[in-house]
Amino acid sequence: MKRRNFLAAAVVLISTAGLTACSGAAGPAENPGAGAAGADGKTNLSIAVWNFAGTPEFKALFDAYEAANPNVKIEPIDILADDYPEKVTTMLAGGDTTDVLTMKNVIDYSRYSGRGQLLEVTDTVKSLDSTNTAGLETFAQDGKYFAIPYRQDFWLLYYNKGIFDAAGEKYPEQMTWEQYNALAKKLTTKKDGKPVYGTYHHTWRSVIQATASAQNDGDLVSGDYGFMKKMYENALDLQNAGAALDFGTAKSQQTGYRSMFETGQTAMMPMGTWYISGIAQAHKSGASDVEWGLAPMPQNSATGDVTTFGSPTAFAVNKNAKSADEAVKFLAWAAGADGAKAITAIGVVPALQGDAITEAYFKLEGMPTDDVSKAAFLPKTVKLEMPVSEFASDVDAILNEEHELVMIKDHSIEDGIAAMDKRVKSEVLN
Repeated sequence: MKRRNFLAAAVVLISTAGLTACSGAAGPAENPGAGAAGADGKTNLSIAVWNFAGTPEFKALFDAYEAANPNVKIEPIDILADDYPEKVTTMLAGGDTTDVLTMKNVIDYSRYSGRGQLLEVTDTVKSLDSTNTAGLETFAQDGKYFAIPYRQDFWLLYYNKGIFDAAGEKYPEQMTWEQYNALAKKLTTKKDGKPVYGTYHHTWRSVIQATASAQNDGDLVSGDYGFMKKMYENALDLQNAGAALDFGTAKSQQTGYRSMFETGQTAMMPMGTWYISGIAQAHKSGASDVEWGLAPMPQNSATGDVTTFGSPTAFAVNKNAKSADEAVKFLAWAAGADGAKAITAIGVVPALQGDAITEAYFKLEGMPTDDVSKAAFLPKTVKLEMPVSEFASDVDAILNEEHELVMIKDHSIEDGIAAMDKRVKSEVLN
């Protein structure tokens, strides 16, 4: 997904003068439900979400929608984040009538839409500003749409200014992976007898595999994974040098990436843009005193171009929704100007793009204001974290299993990649 000006996509604080909010007057939903009215006469709209209390974008969206639509009462269906995909899968299989389902990733979207469990919203998509809605094409299936993105995240590099200052090192700008590894080793130290790591790689396979795929024109559902070799070498080099917390420890102790960064245990950390709102909130509340900045993801070579990966988050309407009409209206609203404004105000990156928004976004309390942090929002290319494919879910499970075996050194890199190739081809593709 090439971006002419991704900064605009990432920093949409939409002004009503520049963009027109989408209304619910788009084409009718397939088999729409008129809506379930509550005792107060309002339309009840149930929306499945994860970790409602710890995910401020949901409350921001719901409060704003209710304010704009006083005849609607939103009921969050709160599910534990780790249980969310399995729980929603079970709900849909059992004929659950929750109106709106948040699509946590495109793997789940592929599964639900492929099973015919989501309402088609193609007519609504046609009413949107499709040119400026990042990630929209991700949800196209043979010209039809069953979900609409409201946010678009991508990966960049967070860093702790205090650790850099103490080491007398310049803040990171655009780096190669070789420079990144060398810097992480230099920044590794101890504080009060405890290790402070040069960087932290979370246990998700995407940290290595999706980065390698994006920066080497790889395909994660292809069954050919030789493009991952160098990234695994880089990651294990850092782990072996003690410059990054080893995978086995992070996994067994269920280490949180937020705690690693917010308590000053790491100088750098590749992570998605969703964490901007989290670290800004922690800083504002006094939960963390880390002075932080942003830099582009490291690259294979110093060409000046930045390629990273990302993923949209979307809302979809349950095929069995009780309030399907209102649900479709909500999808259009969340993807439009007012929805974008609601989540941008708390530092979340919306899907809807706009111009002349950078300054407003970086004026949000707690945001870094240096030029490099702003430039981090200008990657030339943002590739999809995992392709939309009927095979995505099964491939994801295999890649995750083999990733863990490589990172705990149960398999060599070569053996791990060979196992990925063989298993994906034999167990999924053939």
